[in-house]
Amino acid sequence: MRGSIRKRGESSWELKIELERINGKRHRRFVTVRGSYKEAQKELTRLLRAADDGTLPDPTRMTVGEYLLAWLDTTHAQSPKTLERYCELAQRQIIPHLGHVKLPKLRPENVEQWHSALLASGLSARTVRHAHRVLSLVLKRAVENGTLARNVAAVCKPPAVEADEVGILTPDQIAVVLDSLKGHSLFPIVSLALATGARRGELLALEWGDVDLDRGTLRVERSVEETRAGGLRVKPPKTRHGRRTITLPSETVAMMRAHKVQVLEVRLVLGLGNITAETLLFSNIEGKLLSPNNVTRGWHRACRARGLPAVSFHSLRHAHATALIRAGVDVLTVSRRLGHSKAHITLDTYGHLVEGADAAAAKAIEGILK
Repeated sequence: MRGSIRKRGESSWELKIELERINGKRHRRFVTVRGSYKEAQKELTRLLRAADDGTLPDPTRMTVGEYLLAWLDTTHAQSPKTLERYCELAQRQIIPHLGHVKLPKLRPENVEQWHSALLASGLSARTVRHAHRVLSLVLKRAVENGTLARNVAAVCKPPAVEADEVGILTPDQIAVVLDSLKGHSLFPIVSLALATGARRGELLALEWGDVDLDRGTLRVERSVEETRAGGLRVKPPKTRHGRRTITLPSETVAMMRAHKVQVLEVRLVLGLGNITAETLLFSNIEGKLLSPNNVTRGWHRACRARGLPAVSFHSLRHAHATALIRAGVDVLTVSRRLGHSKAHITLDTYGHLVEGADAAAAKAIEGILK
């Protein structure tokens, strides 16, 4: 029996404990601890002693809920926002239905019945898929640790998401939205969202140094994230493809010039001084970060008050992508503009909108065959 320590994060460590073989099969235990290397060594020593004494908790006796909560305590999600979402899905969708089941007793039929129960409760297929992904990640970890022989969530397909679950504005509706919001404080950010397809957090992190109005381009370098525990923070884009330069339509450039004048006027009145490269495009009265959740709430209030389509703020991004694809822009270009890590993500989301591609393919091969 032996143990090892591997650095995971800035102040976190993964402890690996090699347990006794059972029927010739290796058994290992992975534990993540936070603190200094010396503290990790002490914890490894304690766990090895517990394994020798037979007092080390046996994960095979744990329920799905117990194992899931332990995983959430030690997992390193992509961001605090992602971890917060994992916790919500665990507490609301997974534990109430599967939390009591012993981990080794979980079967594919349990997972399928769970899908059906969530859908019957009125939950969207998209949310069910998100909850399924969290469960699958937990069970995958249990397999890697030798606790389970297989990941039963991996053999069960989550429900398919219908295309109409994603609210998309039609070209006519886009025109109505923009016309209705003229003069409203949301008009600049809504216009820019429709013109660029940028995410809400990316828009709120934009600084005037990221915009070149003479060249008509905008550079996405960062994003704003909001969590209940940590409040607002600026973070890098989700992937390296998230850092990107987006060309702006001429009408958007004109709108941005007018918006810049308005920002300058407000700053001078409040005594905040001239606009600098670090000045935010969209900010509160003090020139500081806006809450993404407040922007969304403001969007919904404006939609209700002005009789606009009841779609999410994120639907503005979908509207942008949909307009490009229906205009015949190739998927790779759309993917790069949206900042997707891979083109297949764009295809999976918007591929059903590509019209006439098969007819064009038939015509192309016909020319070759002749």
